[in-house]
Amino acid sequence: QVQLVESGGGLVKAGDSLGLSCVVTGRPSSEYAMGWFRQAPGKEREFVAGISRGGESTYYADFVKGRFTVSRDNDLNVVYLQQNNLKPEDTAVYYCATKYSGSYFYSGAYDYWGPGTQVTVSS
Repeated sequence: QVQLVESGGGLVKAGDSLGLSCVVTGRPSSEYAMGWFRQAPGKEREFVAGISRGGESTYYADFVKGRFTVSRDNDLNVVYLQQNNLKPEDTAVYYCATKYSGSYFYSGAYDYWGPGTQVTVSS
């Protein structure tokens, strides 16, 4: 059974940075392409970033391009999301997930999910 646990969220001011981590246990992280999603109150969960199994390919939602960077260390079984120049509209719970099939951009392509970590950005 694969388990995912996110960490690194917090309360920051606009323009600040945060580094989120997602630890994968139960199976080697190298077996999975991974994605980051977020969900703000009253909104649907939306794709943020994705990364291929070896880290060679990355994918981003338009609203985070140039600000967020996804990376991974398969030796440590960790996937990262570096968030720079945060904006109040980035406030959400951030989730990591393992992708089993289909497009990176759709939540239906993912099977295992972590419980999430809260990111709050004040103006």
